Amino acid sequence: MFYYISFLRPPPTQAALSGEPILITPQIANDLRTEYYTDVQDIFYSWSLHSPTPSSVITKPVKLTSWRASTMYKEIPVPPPRNVRNGEYWRLILSSGTSRKDQVLSLNDENLGRQPFPVLSDPIFFSARSNKVAVKQERIQRSYALTATNRDHPVIFDIIEQTSFDLDKKIWDSGIGLSSWLIQLHSGMVANTALVSKVKDVLFASKCNVLELGAGTGIVAIVIGILQGLLDSPVPSGKIITTDLPSALPLLQSNINSSQSLYQPGNVPKGVVLDWGEPDISTQVASFVDGIDVIVMADVTYNNASFPALVGTLSRLLMFSTSVTPAKTPLIILGYKERDVAERALWEMAEKIGIHFEEVARIPGAEGTAVEVWVGTVLVNTQ
Repeated sequence: MFYYISFLRPPPTQAALSGEPILITPQIANDLRTEYYTDVQDIFYSWSLHSPTPSSVITKPVKLTSWRASTMYKEIPVPPPRNVRNGEYWRLILSSGTSRKDQVLSLNDENLGRQPFPVLSDPIFFSARSNKVAVKQERIQRSYALTATNRDHPVIFDIIEQTSFDLDKKIWDSGIGLSSWLIQLHSGMVANTALVSKVKDVLFASKCNVLELGAGTGIVAIVIGILQGLLDSPVPSGKIITTDLPSALPLLQSNINSSQSLYQPGNVPKGVVLDWGEPDISTQVASFVDGIDVIVMADVTYNNASFPALVGTLSRLLMFSTSVTPAKTPLIILGYKERDVAERALWEMAEKIGIHFEEVARIPGAEGTAVEVWVGTVLVNTQ
C-alpha cells in the first residue's frame, strides 16, 4: 500500500496580492482516501511559477507542518510566494522532504512508497483584484520520473487527478506498482524467468500492439509509450490503445497529450471508449490489423460484480486477435492489490476461457497489502 499527500481542503483558484496566507488542509491517506497515515510526517511546501512565462522557478522547500491523523482536519496557513506579481500563476507543492527529488515520484526507486507521495496544486492566479467568492480547486497533479539505462537523465511526466471521488479519475496503487515494474523490466532489473523474458521481448519489440482495459488516468499506457520510445531500435510501429468508460476519457486523453513530446510518432497512446458490457468491440480493435500482442490491466478487480463483463471482454479480445493471427495469442499483464479475498475469483473465471495467470513480482510499498504483478498466457484455442 502507498500513501499520498493530497488536499482535504484544496487551495483556491485565485488569491489576492495582500500577502495573506492561503488556507489549506493537507492529508496523507491511501489511494481511495479511506485509510490515513498513522505516523507523524513532516510536510514541506514550496511554490513553482507556472506562468505567464515558462519558468523553472521553484522556491526552496520550507516545513509547513507535522501531519498527524489526530489533527487531520486542521487548517494550515501557507505564506504566498515572496515577491509574487499581479497576473502570475503559481503551483503549491507539498512533499515529505526538502530536496527537488522529493517533489517528484521516482518510479525507479527500490524503496518506492516508503515516503508519502508528493502533490502539486493546480495553478493559483494571484490578482490585485479581490475575489469575494473563493472557488476551491478540483484537480491535483503529481510529477513522475523514470530512468532508463540508455539515457543519462530521467524522463519526467505529469498526471492530473480530480479531487472528486470519481474512481476513474484518481491514481490507484496498482497503476503505480505496475508502472514501476514495467520500468524495471525495461531496465533489466527484475527476476529473469522465462515468462518475464517473454514479456520483455514482446512488449519492447519494435512492433507491439498494446490494449489497456480500465485505464483511469492513463499512467500505465503513458509509461509504456515512453518506454517504447526509449528503445535503441527503429521507431516503434505498434499501437497503444488505452480504454475506459466515457466519463474517464477527457482526463485520460488530456494526460496522454501532456506527455506528447515524450513519445515516438509511432507509439502515441490513444484513449478509446470500451464498455465491458457491450458485446461489440469491433470499432475499438479495428486498428489492430496484426492482432493484439499485450493486454494490460491495473486495479480492475475492485468490483466483483463486473467480473463476468470483464472476462467476456477478454474472451472477445482473444477471439479477435487469434482470428487475425492464429499463431499468436496475447499476453495479459495484470497489476493487482487485494482488497477482498473474493476478488481472487477472477483467476478461476479466467482459467475457464483459457487464461492462466502466474505471479511474477510484488511491490511492497509503505505497509500492508503489496501490489502484485501477474502475467496471463492463453492455454487453449479461443477460436
